[in-house]
Amino acid sequence: MSPNQYIKRLAAPTALAVFALLFMQPEEPPSSFVDTSTWRDTLLQGTPVGIIACVSLFLLVSAYKLLFSPLELLKAPDDVGYIVEDGRSKARTANDVRRRRTMGDLPPVYPNGWYRVLDSHTLERGDVRDVTMVGVKLVVFRGEDGKAYVLDAYCPHLGANLAAGGRVMGNCIECPFHGWQFRGNDGKCERIPYAEKVPDFAKVDTWPSCEVNGQILVWFHCDGEDPQYTVPEQEEITKGQWVYRGRTEHFVSAHIQDIPENAADLSHLTHLHTPGIVSGVDLRYTNSKAWQFVRHDWKAQWAPEFFPNSHCSQMLVKHSLYVFGCHWPVLDLHVVARQVGPGLVFLQFDHSFLGSGVILQGVTPVEPLLQCVSHTIFYQSNIPAPVPKFILKGESIQFERDVMIWNNKKYISKPLLVKEDSAIQKHRRWYSQFYSENSPRLQYQRDTLDF
Repeated sequence: MSPNQYIKRLAAPTALAVFALLFMQPEEPPSSFVDTSTWRDTLLQGTPVGIIACVSLFLLVSAYKLLFSPLELLKAPDDVGYIVEDGRSKARTANDVRRRRTMGDLPPVYPNGWYRVLDSHTLERGDVRDVTMVGVKLVVFRGEDGKAYVLDAYCPHLGANLAAGGRVMGNCIECPFHGWQFRGNDGKCERIPYAEKVPDFAKVDTWPSCEVNGQILVWFHCDGEDPQYTVPEQEEITKGQWVYRGRTEHFVSAHIQDIPENAADLSHLTHLHTPGIVSGVDLRYTNSKAWQFVRHDWKAQWAPEFFPNSHCSQMLVKHSLYVFGCHWPVLDLHVVARQVGPGLVFLQFDHSFLGSGVILQGVTPVEPLLQCVSHTIFYQSNIPAPVPKFILKGESIQFERDVMIWNNKKYISKPLLVKEDSAIQKHRRWYSQFYSENSPRLQYQRDTLDF
């Protein structure tokens, strides 16, 4: 975390503490000769004022966060999607499920494509980040030229992790172990502080990357081929017409293909996502009669795009809300969900009253059966922040219902389908283009990694 980010996080609690101290001070501070009972009585006289001041400041800070601060909900791998029983911890439950679940006949675990690794605003000039993608440790840093660079994390000298204590020196990353410096643009070693000459072969592998729509993305191809398509630029973000309003982050214990396949599984919308968001995310209770007065209605269709955008597909969604059986048209939403490659989705909103914006979904494989899924919302700058934050929160609740399915399901390569499920097979054929002959497959069905 950069110094500026530390300051931002400490500002509110520091102000709260200062105000509390100011308002809770007695009118005449006692001298060192006053006994403790006198000091206690004097202090208690100022307590009501201090309490009022603290409560007022707390309300002001809360109002500020609601009206201006982005919504950021970052969940740990064992936070969502598991049923915890018998007094077990979340972590133990998650690990038990991962070890004992039957995975099925899985496709390759790492499709070829662009994957989001960081939001741009979290990597300031001179910052260094440790990232894991497709089972590989990477170091991401922003050079003094303002560009983000991505390299293999391990120094070829003696294997130190460049992201664990490494420093940015110009546009190089300096190894924390012996001070070797590697250039961000090509990975070549530029300086060894104790050597007369730097060997020509001293270098770290670089990864193709790009920075667009306020995100840093990295290209993966199992055969090392160059990027085969570009990530579309959302002009409204680039021009500042849509501004950052928050993000969510979840970890899903499933095969990566399970997540985008939901776009073609149209029938699950009416069963899993019809209950109102007020009924929560635990699927044991979402159909409780206590919450049946709020219902969502979904109409959707999915189709692939054609050359030269055959790596893209679109899902068109119309959402309506019913409260006590009455339709609330003010909350009708039309969403175009455009998938770009195996791990990026643009969910674009357009509403005559609520304004317009986009949620950028990134599905990044961390390990063979662990996906980091982020949802980052950019929204019309003249729309009050609570509107996009409400949309993002609602989307998060609906998404966590899917997580409970994904974390516990088995992948079936030859599913039993009815004709209404035909889009699922079409989606699988479309998605197969992101696998190559050498795409890595899961070698061991039993994953023993603990959270």
